[in-house]
Amino acid sequence: MSAKSAINKEVFAPHDEKMLGAVQVKRRMKKKIPFLATGGQGDYMTFICLSVTNKKPAQVSITKVKQFEGSSAFVRRSQWTLDQLRQVNGINPNQDCAEFDLVFDNAFDPWVAGSATEKCTFFQILHHTCQRFLADRKPEFINCQSKLLGGNSILHSAADSVTSAVQKASQALNERGERLGRAEEKTGEMMNSAQQFADTAHKVRDIVFIFFHAYP
Repeated sequence: MSAKSAINKEVFAPHDEKMLGAVQVKRRMKKKIPFLATGGQGDYMTFICLSVTNKKPAQVSITKVKQFEGSSAFVRRSQWTLDQLRQVNGINPNQDCAEFDLVFDNAFDPWVAGSATEKCTFFQILHHTCQRFLADRKPEFINCQSKLLGGNSILHSAADSVTSAVQKASQALNERGERLGRAEEKTGEMMNSAQQFADTAHKVRDIVFIFFHAYP
């Protein structure tokens, strides 16, 4: 089972929630730790997850989930409602990059995703979710490539694939129809030739019949 599937099963499903998307991240800037703080829980992996409740009206949340070294469990940490998200910063609008910022009412997190592709997928889902569930006061998406805001691009890709398959099937049917048409044409020609042969044979037979009766 993948980490994201496990997170959905362990963290969200028990609370009657469904995870819409997740991205594994690391902080771009180290968090300042108080001088008096001692001890720690060691290394950990962090995921930013987008989830929605199964109950209506649906409530969408952005949750920070961690998995600490030496443990197979995933732990829910900070959580915000979607309407607390104020800004999504893609950092570089001119090229693929894994960095991004999330700005909430009371928090600011600078992240680096596992890859630019993973960030792109998460941004698409996040943007589409904002358009779907927030009637107004939607978060601002800045410094984002156009493809990052293509919340429906995944659906568009699927639609394009279906359209392509339909076009190929249609072309195949047209080609088959042309082949059948040619075959029918050849069959018609053969039938005409056979009919002409039969007519000729009948004429020859009549001529022979007349000849033998005229000259017994």
